[in-house]
Formats: sequence, C-alpha cells, structure tokens
Amino acid sequence: MANGEIRTDRVKISHGDLQIAAYLATPVGEGPFPGVIVLQEIFGVNSHIRDVTERIAKEGYVAIAPALYQRQAPGFETGYTPEDIEIGRNYAQQATAAELLGDIQAALDYLKSLPNVKNSFGCIGFCFGGHVAYLASTLPDIKATASFYGAGVTIRTPGGGEPTISRTPEIAGTLYAFFGMEDASIPAEQVDQIEAELEKHQIPHRVFRYDKADHGFFCNQRSSYNPDAAESAWKEVKQLFEQKL
Repeated sequence: MANGEIRTDRVKISHGDLQIAAYLATPVGEGPFPGVIVLQEIFGVNSHIRDVTERIAKEGYVAIAPALYQRQAPGFETGYTPEDIEIGRNYAQQATAAELLGDIQAALDYLKSLPNVKNSFGCIGFCFGGHVAYLASTLPDIKATASFYGAGVTIRTPGGGEPTISRTPEIAGTLYAFFGMEDASIPAEQVDQIEAELEKHQIPHRVFRYDKADHGFFCNQRSSYNPDAAESAWKEVKQLFEQKL
C-alpha cells in the first residue's frame, strides 16, 4: 500500500460541546488500516502538517491532524516568520495537558468510528506537537509514538504542573524521539535526561540525535530544514509504524 492513492477531507471531531477541526487523509481501498494522529507545530494545521498527514496516508495509514488550538483560535494556521512564532507560542501557552489529551482521545475515538480503521494506533508530532506526542504516548490506545524536537519535556507541561517527563512510566507503547543537536531550545543534557528516564522505566524506545541539525529540521518550509536528517528520520518513523501498528 506504500505510496498508494489517497483521499483527503476536512472533518469535525466531537469532544463534548467542542467541535475540533481536523485534516483527514485516507488510503484508497477497503482496509482496514491502522490509524495515526498527527500533532501540529505551534503554527497550526498548516500546509506542512497537511503534507505530513498525506505522506503517512500514502504509507497505508488513516492519518488525522486535529487542530490543537481549537479553543484559542479556530482555523488558525500560519507560516514561520518571527511574528508567526510569537503568535503560535502564545496560543501554545494557553493549552493544557488535560485538554490536549482529551482532544487526542476524541480524535482516536473518531478514527475508531470509521469502518476502514482497525484498532491499532500511533501518533507523530513536531515542535509543540513533539512535546504533546510525548504526552499522548501515555494514552492506552497509542502503540507507537514519534516525537520530533519537542521542547520543554523535562522542565514543564502544558498548562502547568509536574513536567511531562514525570509521566514517562505511563507510556503505553514504543517511543522514538528525534532531536537536532544544534537545537538551542533543547539542550543536549535534556535529551540525555529523556533517554535516561525512558531506560529507567524500561519503555521501549530509541533516541535519535542528528549532528548539524537544528530545531524544525524535518520541515522543508523552514530555513532549518536538513534534508539528510529528515530523510533518515522518516525511514525510522516508517519502520516504527510498520513494526508496531
């Protein structure tokens, strides 16, 4: 099914009174296919996140990218200027871990309602979504998580409270974490701390460190794009999902 034909749609996910906008990409065919939640950067479900969602669907997964800022800024998406970064960070700071986990579970429940989706789920996230993916890995439904350059995992959690790393024992499946070693927002000692915590709690994992790669190295719309690191990481993501979903 890899690199097969897909179809895309914009859908609404019900979470209580909230209707979460989401971008859905589905392989053409009866399936059933595993499901993957795609978690946005601070820039919303923009063209990069939609592209990633489509790439995952072409590999044979039903992929969905829920809008993580539905409460703060419905329909928000933007680019990568310094002004965009400031706006996106402001919205991220208004999110809470409980709301994010609830929204992701709602997205999982939506996928479960589709006749072409089987009960096997993973998630992938970038930047803000990389941190959120670490959170999402604690959900019982998530068998495989790919977390890209999620800053702050060791020092904070969305909305306040114990840092997200404290939830490591709750991780339900396998976690792959990807970092650029030129990323000033994630010092090397924090990467080491994450790896040590995963090892301590015997969570199946791999931690990938890319020399000469900066924050956002996977995004081909950013000046920090590193094609070699991005290609290597994508191979690892495909292997993770193939093995676990």
